[in-house]
Amino acid sequence: MDASTVNTRNRCPCSFPEDNIADAAAVQDMNTAEKRVLDAIDYPAMYNFIEELIATPSFGGEESKAQELMAPKLEKLGLKVDKWNIDFNELSKHPDFSMSYERKEGIGVVGTTGMEGKSLILCGHIDTVAPGDIENWDTIPLKATIKDGKLYGRGATDMKAALVGALYAVKAVTDTVKLKGKVIFESVIGEEDGGCGALATCLRGYKADAGIVMEPSETKVAPEIAGAMSFKITVPGKSVHACVKDEGISAIDKFIVVYNGLMELEKERNKRFTDPLYNRYTAPYALSIGTVKGGAWPGTVAESLVFEGRIGVAVGEAEQAARKELEEKIQKIADSDPWLREHRPKVEWVGYSFASSMIPVDHPIVQEIGAAYRDVTGKEPVHEGMTYASDVRHIINVAKTPTTVFG
Repeated sequence: MDASTVNTRNRCPCSFPEDNIADAAAVQDMNTAEKRVLDAIDYPAMYNFIEELIATPSFGGEESKAQELMAPKLEKLGLKVDKWNIDFNELSKHPDFSMSYERKEGIGVVGTTGMEGKSLILCGHIDTVAPGDIENWDTIPLKATIKDGKLYGRGATDMKAALVGALYAVKAVTDTVKLKGKVIFESVIGEEDGGCGALATCLRGYKADAGIVMEPSETKVAPEIAGAMSFKITVPGKSVHACVKDEGISAIDKFIVVYNGLMELEKERNKRFTDPLYNRYTAPYALSIGTVKGGAWPGTVAESLVFEGRIGVAVGEAEQAARKELEEKIQKIADSDPWLREHRPKVEWVGYSFASSMIPVDHPIVQEIGAAYRDVTGKEPVHEGMTYASDVRHIINVAKTPTTVFG
């Protein structure tokens, strides 16, 4: 998920079997092996590890301590562990590399179990965004707190609980069933600012017959994932003292012109790119402004304004095509304004860049997840496209592994 979509408070249902199995008949239909697996899940140990991870800061660029906890846990639970230091100098040469935070170090952690045969990747990111203003929290961000049956804490939903839940699910399966294939469990860094950890893991050679990224999809199966790119635009003005403001040109006023044009672009793009998996969204490929900084002093007309935002990349759309469309829109806006025509806004592509990705709805991994969901809940699975970007694209595009989001 790109960082712009994350709220200041994370919450996660504190899930237990009776919460998730809504239909008693579904339980009766489970075979003996499935019941043994459910009975083998160690819920107290799982919660304790979630609590430990939430208490361990893993903000962008500061993930190593959490990865140092994850690696021995995988080994203790019986997985073969591959732990390595990521070479960012080498990684940065890859065309899909994207990173916003400066990192001097980073750790990759992968655990494998099973034997040769069909293989499955389970991937989740251990990094989180910062908690923001602590005053806006009802609980302590770096402390797991259960209130009204829900688990609160920075990263609880996105996505430490998902990582730990998947790990203990693997443990329950391997304790009760002899696998006829291999499970590859990937704990990755840097998802929030570009996916450097997942890219490094793919380039280390990890691939499989299918993959699941456990992003919080509200248990919807998401075979299509939008992309996103961040940008910075500088709007020029002409500074004069406020007492003679008519002799100047306010960069703030010109920002409004540019902003209105970009909102037109958002409408145009979302009208043009249609997809039934995104029907419930009015703007699945959002163009949003996140920061605005302008002017130098209250008593002068603003000489310059810099704003940053993100543009959604449609499923199947090349990142370069989205960049070109935004840049061309800025040129059209400038052409329509006497000041901007001679003093062009400057567009820069900074920060993260996430490609979109997709697999067919009828792909076996999508169908298998749907069948399992049906067995457990007694309900039909919902297939929906995700409007946020994720590490799925690297696993599909680089590791050539058909992958979906489900969490």
